[in-house]
Amino acid sequence: MFALNFYNELYGDALRKGRKSATIRLGDKSGKYQSGQLVWVTLGQRFGRRYKLFTAILDMVEVKPIRDLTPRDIQRENPEFRTKEEVITLLSRVYDRPISEDSLITIIYFSPVDEYGLDGI
Repeated sequence: MFALNFYNELYGDALRKGRKSATIRLGDKSGKYQSGQLVWVTLGQRFGRRYKLFTAILDMVEVKPIRDLTPRDIQRENPEFRTKEEVITLLSRVYDRPISEDSLITIIYFSPVDEYGLDGI
C-alpha cells in the first residue's frame, strides 16, 4: 500500500474537511502513482510518526511543468492559493531548493473512499 503523506500544519484541516483533492509533487512520480490506485492519506513528519486519515483512490495522475498549471489545479492543491507563484513558494519551502515555472511536477488527484458502506444507496 502506498501513502500520500502531508504535513499537518499545512494541510491537516483542509484534508479533514474535504477541501483538498489534489497534491502537487516535484518531479515525475507517474512511475509510483497511477490512476485507479488505492493509497492511504496520512499526516505526519517525514521519517516520523504518521497518522492515517482515510483511504483514497487516485482519480488521475498528470505530469507537466509548473507553467502549465491551471487555476483549478492550484485550487485543488490548496483552496487558499490563486497563483503559480504561491505554488512555487510552497514547493521551494517543502523541497528546500529553488523551483521555477519550468520545473516538472506531478499532480495527483484523489477522492476519499468510504470503507463502511453506501449510506442508504
